[in-house]
Amino acid sequence: MAHMTKAQTDKHEGKIKAEARYIRVSAQKARLVVDLIRGMQAGAAITTLRTTNKRIAPTVEKVLQSAIANATNRKDDVDVDQLFVSEAYVNEGPRMKRVRPAPMGRAYRYQRRMSHIVIKVKEKEA
Repeated sequence: MAHMTKAQTDKHEGKIKAEARYIRVSAQKARLVVDLIRGMQAGAAITTLRTTNKRIAPTVEKVLQSAIANATNRKDDVDVDQLFVSEAYVNEGPRMKRVRPAPMGRAYRYQRRMSHIVIKVKEKEA
């Protein structure tokens, strides 16, 4: 099973981070979903993810919910309605090498890719 989330605060900018590591999806496919929510207001981003018809969308939503929860736990005066996705990116994780049987007794190698999803939220300045 994948490691779920890590919380961390960027000291200088006030961004709150949540990270899902070792998710069994290629980084290319995850980026299609993460690119949709970058820069959006947090509530609108959750709505977008719930209506996105991709297998990775619920996982990205879970990371976003975790980032919002981390923000409310770090500071008491955080207004959840003012949070927006300041950074969202997907990094490649390790690859699992696998072998598939091929004709005439040969074997083809292929790679099962993993990715790390990082979402940072920040409060909009009024």
